[in-house]
Amino acid sequence: MKEKAHSKEVKQAAIEKLHERGVTIHAIAEIVYQMQAPYTDELTLETCLSSVERVLEKRELQHAILVGAELDILAEKGLLSEPLLSIIRSDEGLFGVDETIAIGAVNTYGSIAVTTFGYLDKAKIGIIKELDTKVDDGRVNTFMDDIVAAIAANASGRLAHRLRDKEDYSAEELEQRKGTY
Repeated sequence: MKEKAHSKEVKQAAIEKLHERGVTIHAIAEIVYQMQAPYTDELTLETCLSSVERVLEKRELQHAILVGAELDILAEKGLLSEPLLSIIRSDEGLFGVDETIAIGAVNTYGSIAVTTFGYLDKAKIGIIKELDTKVDDGRVNTFMDDIVAAIAANASGRLAHRLRDKEDYSAEELEQRKGTY
């Protein structure tokens, strides 16, 4: 029987892969801040950073990061067969597998995360825009831009739920609900 990868190892590998692809937790948190700031005066970038770190605990996101980054890297190296190689390298508009992987990782935080993902996929703000912008440097980010949008959407959805909980629950009740979102 094959040995399972330890959860800590998978999380660390996913975070390292983000960094290797030029993505920082801070850059994702800035997107989260931009998405949630209109809804609360209390929001800080630190809160957004914390939310990004928490959603990165989810295996669905870790797996999406690892799979997407690996496919982007293989495309950069020309190690995929045609026509898939050309489709991924050009980020063909009708190729929806990149969004499908990202949406699979977004479902964790409900419809608010799904609609936020849809917005981010179209608006391409912050690091998402940088990843999506095609430059003739050989880099392929067909999957990474959507995965970053998924991370930001989940962190935004998580915050939206937590902000609502602060309105509805006492401090003691919030402590009891701590693991909910």
